[in-house]
Amino acid sequence: MVTLPAEAVRWAQEVQAPPGAGNLPGSASGVFVGRTQELTTLRALLTDAGEAAVTQETRTRAIHGLGGIGKTTLALHYAHTYRRDYTLVWWITAETTEQIVTGLASLTMWLCPQWAMTAGVPERAAWALLWLQWHPGWLLVFDNVEDPADLRHYLGALPDGHHLATSRTATGWHTIAPTMPLGLLHAEAAVDLLCTLTFGAEHAPTSAQRRDAADLAADLGYLPLALEQAGAYLFETGTLLADYRQMLGRVMDAAAGGIDPERTIARIWHHTLTAIERRNPQAVTLLNAMAWLAPDAIPRTLLAAFCPDPLALGQALGALYAYNMIAYSADRQAINVHRLVQTVLRHQPAGSDGYPPGRQDAEHLIQRAVSAGNTDTLEWERLLPHVIGLAESKPAHSPTSIETADTYDAAAQYLHHQGREAHTIRLRTAALVQREQALGDTHPHTLASRNNLAGAYKEAGDLSRAIPLYETALAQSEQVLGDTHPQTLVSRHDLAWAYKEAGDLSRAIPLYETALAQSEQVLGDTHPNTLASRNNLAWAYRAAGDLGRAIPLYETALAQSEQVLGNTHPSTLASRNNLAGAYEAAGDLARAIPLYETALAQSEQVLGDTHPQTLVSRHDLAWAYKEAGDLSRAIPLLKTALVQREQVLGDAHPHTLVSRNSLAGAYEAAGDLARAIPLYETTLAQSEQVLGDTHPNTLGSRHNLAGAYQTAGDLARAIPLYETTLAQSEQVLGDTHPQTLVSRHNLASAYRAAGDLGRAIPLLKTALAQCEQVLGHTHPHTLASRNSLAYVYREAGDLAHAIPLLETILAQCEQILGDTHPHTLASRNNLADSYNDAGRVEDALALLGRVLAEYERILGEDHPHILAARNNLARARDAAAAVQQSDTATPATSPNLQLPSDAPEQPE
Repeated sequence: MVTLPAEAVRWAQEVQAPPGAGNLPGSASGVFVGRTQELTTLRALLTDAGEAAVTQETRTRAIHGLGGIGKTTLALHYAHTYRRDYTLVWWITAETTEQIVTGLASLTMWLCPQWAMTAGVPERAAWALLWLQWHPGWLLVFDNVEDPADLRHYLGALPDGHHLATSRTATGWHTIAPTMPLGLLHAEAAVDLLCTLTFGAEHAPTSAQRRDAADLAADLGYLPLALEQAGAYLFETGTLLADYRQMLGRVMDAAAGGIDPERTIARIWHHTLTAIERRNPQAVTLLNAMAWLAPDAIPRTLLAAFCPDPLALGQALGALYAYNMIAYSADRQAINVHRLVQTVLRHQPAGSDGYPPGRQDAEHLIQRAVSAGNTDTLEWERLLPHVIGLAESKPAHSPTSIETADTYDAAAQYLHHQGREAHTIRLRTAALVQREQALGDTHPHTLASRNNLAGAYKEAGDLSRAIPLYETALAQSEQVLGDTHPQTLVSRHDLAWAYKEAGDLSRAIPLYETALAQSEQVLGDTHPNTLASRNNLAWAYRAAGDLGRAIPLYETALAQSEQVLGNTHPSTLASRNNLAGAYEAAGDLARAIPLYETALAQSEQVLGDTHPQTLVSRHDLAWAYKEAGDLSRAIPLLKTALVQREQVLGDAHPHTLVSRNSLAGAYEAAGDLARAIPLYETTLAQSEQVLGDTHPNTLGSRHNLAGAYQTAGDLARAIPLYETTLAQSEQVLGDTHPQTLVSRHNLASAYRAAGDLGRAIPLLKTALAQCEQVLGHTHPHTLASRNSLAYVYREAGDLAHAIPLLETILAQCEQILGDTHPHTLASRNNLADSYNDAGRVEDALALLGRVLAEYERILGEDHPHILAARNNLARARDAAAAVQQSDTATPATSPNLQLPSDAPEQPE
């Protein structure tokens, strides 16, 4: 009880506050972005949906959120914005009851100094309460309330104004006041704030600076105080945004100009952790462990291993939740921690054991979860982000644990078996680093880790990093384990594979041959690794255009895989798909397509719809349909394959580029150049960037884009691109490689289209002779070369050479490709035109009528080939008695350069 003198009571009734009175800390002129909606909501909550006048009824609201999220800033901005609507605005620091009493006492000192100078703190506080009871319409702001119960007396005693509280505490308010949780800034608002603070309001950041600001804002977790602290530091020191990101954990306690040293993020959270530790020491230990995991969706079951008593775990998490240091998922079975909280906690000093707080606990949590032998896919998917988070967050000088390296390997193997080897790079890297430090550079386990990391880079399409790692692993395996040790054989085999992927067949094939011979000798003729070596040597032969050696080897490999591994084993499925590819490369689509269909159906059933090997089978079957002229089945399947590869492998993965290139080829075959050309251009740009300027797939993309330009009549762009591609193919792949032959043939065709027969005829003769020698007389590429040469003879008026060639071509196309294949139709059309030129009108009319009917049935009403065929038939009928007619024949088609199909996964 406090007794006030009569004159003090009278002054409490009579003293009036001047207009706009208050003691607000700071002004409203600072940067305030991204909280307009929250300010509007707060006003509505305090004034019955925003009515202009303050009612006589009490209104109490509490803003709660993580330290540094902007609670005080929002309350201060509200108080400044609406201070003229209140008789008085009084700011009270409210961490303790003593501070609340002191804050009220200071109101008395401000309003009635003549009496307050002689009164004690309790009397002054009592006078302030009396004044507030006599003078309604005020706003009291209780900033940083630690215990909501501390406000209960004041809210009950002061009914005629507005109470606004801010607190790091989310719990304990349900009997005190309604709450308004304050979330993070939106990304754009956070970037705006950071740029304004860093560069000044008068300076517009460049696009590169804004991108860097966006990256830093994300690292800071869109936390307003962290953004303010960073902006002040960057403005004062001139530090680059990117450099600040590298120093992030070390500068969270740095107070630049305008930042109160006690208001840095690290200092604020240190005070919060001190308060939590007083309440529940185990909560801080638990938070330190969670700092080393992924920030989102930490399973409660994972933490239970650390804190097996459910009651104790609930109390520890409750203490963290009460101070907004964690958030719960919707079902409350997972925990989220702010990224910057983790960053600050990770930069605490290491203990005597060399581990920073919580690091060893986090490793033990993950080790226990993985060693439990849980093979449930759902549980693995919940656990994976935290295994990866642990791998990425290892401090530079923290002790090394072999058990943790084994954990990383176990997670990587799970991804490997899911067909997601390209996603294991971070895990494989961490395992290798741990083993190098613990076991040494040439320990067999270290060598295996190095080889596995190379494989992850290879699967991700990063051959520039994969090949040197493979070379190092092989050299060390030969030295440490011996030339024919099984692990050495795997390393040799994998290096050969990487060379082949890079288009370096001169190094790949001898290495494959050596690997196969040694595997047969050491492991036996039908060991799975021997089968893989045989299959991949066949693949290298096929890539070199040597189908005479490739197909028998593929057939042997498939037969052995079926016998040893079973009909639906993944390696058998890959062998089946690759044999189908070899048949297709030989022009034998009658055997290729059924084999592809079987391989796809089995892959979908055994491996799943989006497994990388299933995607390979789907793409290759779609391309075979396209080669057979069945675009109605090819295009939808290619679209599906592309979308799935983008989703599973990424937008610029080499296999995704193959799918994009193939879909463009199908659009071109359908006459849809408006979709084909942009897709080709995108694919070429990505191939140059990802694979390099002279990689075989890049050469294929460049060649196909040139072909599309030619089809569109843009020879000014087509011919230089063809010439570049041919020169690069001769240099990289060799003079008679199938891709080189196709490039030579199509460059000659472009010369012919440009009317340059002096360059076209010799080049076509060379191309035809080489195709016959390398690919055989009936290979589709050979047929296309023969067709183009005949067409050029015809254009030159040499029908004596043209017609016999065209008759041979048509007979071979009908026999090899089928009666309605696009190449067969083009050959029939061109032979008819040559008959027409030679005055054999009846023969020409018969063939042209058949061509038109087949085009209409297969391609649709408006396809360019149909229009040309219809035009040719009309001319032939109108000029049946003429000696010569104008030529508007459909040009002889050339095959699209087929990019290599994907290959089976390698054993590790």
